[in-house]
Amino acid sequence: MGPQLQNSAAQLITDFGEQRVLAFFLVLARVSPLFLLAPLFSSKMVPARVRGVVAVSLAIGLSPVVAAGTQLPTDVMGIGSLLAKELLVGSAFAYALAATFAALAVAGSFLDTTIGFSYGGLVDPVNGNQSAVLSTAYSMVGLMVFIAIGGDAWVIKGIARTYDIVDLTQYPSLAHIVSGASGAFIQVFTSALEVAGPVLLALILTDAAFGMVTRVVPTLNVFQVGIPAKVVIGLLLIGASMPFVAGWIGNQLQSDVGAALNTLRVG
Repeated sequence: MGPQLQNSAAQLITDFGEQRVLAFFLVLARVSPLFLLAPLFSSKMVPARVRGVVAVSLAIGLSPVVAAGTQLPTDVMGIGSLLAKELLVGSAFAYALAATFAALAVAGSFLDTTIGFSYGGLVDPVNGNQSAVLSTAYSMVGLMVFIAIGGDAWVIKGIARTYDIVDLTQYPSLAHIVSGASGAFIQVFTSALEVAGPVLLALILTDAAFGMVTRVVPTLNVFQVGIPAKVVIGLLLIGASMPFVAGWIGNQLQSDVGAALNTLRVG
């Protein structure tokens, strides 16, 4: 297989040109993190082979445009550093996009723990991890909203715009990327509280009310009455708040692309 691969690589470079082949692999390195981190693109519901084909197709479409008039280095050190830089830029962009879906999963986990659904778990089809009922439900709602508002087109346009900020031969500011990543991480928990906060507050007040009832009626079995009541109240409030959560998801996803681009600066 070794000589065959070498012959294939040599034939590919001969047919398409050295610069075009290098540009393709550099663009592929920037696009690939989308299919590991970004919403929908990294979903476990999409087969890995399909994700690979889409990544290669995006690289084929973008590379002639972003590499036009650019002279790429051909030495091993230069190519290696550019590949590492492209992976870093793609990962920073995809990580900022993934923050909203992570916030939805955390919000669902908060509610699962408070209501009691965390005792039973199932596999989340979006990210492939073990999670409880409400965490999976919030992730699925986020995915539906993402598809409904055309989030996939925004992500593709956003990854194309990253080349206006950091082109193939430029290097980003590492300090700015780290600052943006830490801000996105903090935003995960802030956004999770925004989503789950009203329901959490109502459930805490419910617990407090049952505590007061227990002091007045000590013979009342609070666990027998309180747990079903919390489930009913929690599900009713989640159903009532879901339209507002869907609107929040839409607005947040629209700002995610801008926030992802803001994490990139030329060093």
